[in-house]
Amino acid sequence: MAKKKQAPPASLASLSFERPIEDVQHRLGELEELAQKTSHDLSEELNFYRDRLARLTREIYSDLSAWQRVQVARHPNRPLASDYIEYLCDDWVELHGDGAFGNDQAIVTGLATIRGRQVMLIGHRKGKHTKERLACNFGSAHPEGYRKALRKMQLAERMGLPIICLINTPGAYPGVAAEERGQARAIAENIYHMFSLRVPILVLVIGEGGSGGALGLGIGDKVGMLENAWYSVISPEGCASILWRSAEGKERAAEALKLTAPSLHRLGIVDEVVPEPLGAAHHHREQAMDQVADTFERWLNELESVPMEELLERRYQKFRQIAMAEEALSAALPGAAAVSESPEGQESPDSVEEAAPEKDPGTEGVQSRTDR
Repeated sequence: MAKKKQAPPASLASLSFERPIEDVQHRLGELEELAQKTSHDLSEELNFYRDRLARLTREIYSDLSAWQRVQVARHPNRPLASDYIEYLCDDWVELHGDGAFGNDQAIVTGLATIRGRQVMLIGHRKGKHTKERLACNFGSAHPEGYRKALRKMQLAERMGLPIICLINTPGAYPGVAAEERGQARAIAENIYHMFSLRVPILVLVIGEGGSGGALGLGIGDKVGMLENAWYSVISPEGCASILWRSAEGKERAAEALKLTAPSLHRLGIVDEVVPEPLGAAHHHREQAMDQVADTFERWLNELESVPMEELLERRYQKFRQIAMAEEALSAALPGAAAVSESPEGQESPDSVEEAAPEKDPGTEGVQSRTDR
């Protein structure tokens, strides 16, 4: 099943900043069609438009804002977990159910072989069409989805299989029923138990990485992000709505949240930024998925020689150090001042710091008292 040629996705409207690229592509397509029907030599014109297309694409994608990267991460043509399974996985066997309540479609789990290696693959499933998206809650999992994922991780540990987690969710499902069934506890238990699983764990954010919904699959020995993915405690729209009671400030919020792959790599939140082909993954799906497979293969080669006790200690210390990265976080805070200007007609704090609640003196020293 690996390397299956995929049919190109249905044509969808380009993102607003991609319109110049689309115009050049349209003109190039017309010339290529004309070149097949005429005896005139159009090679010079074709080369001109091909060079122009490559140059324009490079210029636009080398200077994307944080909000534009969020838009790219949400593009309907971007490869989903189901696409990676279809394209990369041999001998795929999907595993269902949490053993207690039911089978949550928003998280897919199964056994697979990727480039000759047997793995347990777990990922958020968004769905490709309206009916499937509704069944999957657009990638927002219920508690049974996280419990299913944990059961399959523990199965992988018993079988001695590495675990691969593909994160792509706007957040855990926020409904009343999910809360009644223990949403927060399910996510917390996943985070707790993933630290002690005695097999390598690879985590990659392939699209959206929203809040606790992402963290429920986010503990790993290697944590990476695709170049145009985002990973944050809250979405830009949610942040803007809290600060200004309007989502109109989402662009400023996206910049202040430092949710892009390059920013999070500089802060030490993720280990590696996985590059996407020029023009992003939604335009070059198979190239992007091949790049992901190369990354997984390299990560597994690096981890297979590490003694298990050392691997567990590294995993623990990696996330322990994230919470203590005061110097890196302090260096990033001045950039948050961009949030200070609010949409017209909205009251806003003078800075992100002023919008935050005052520090509770009773919480001082909690970190120093926290013991492993």
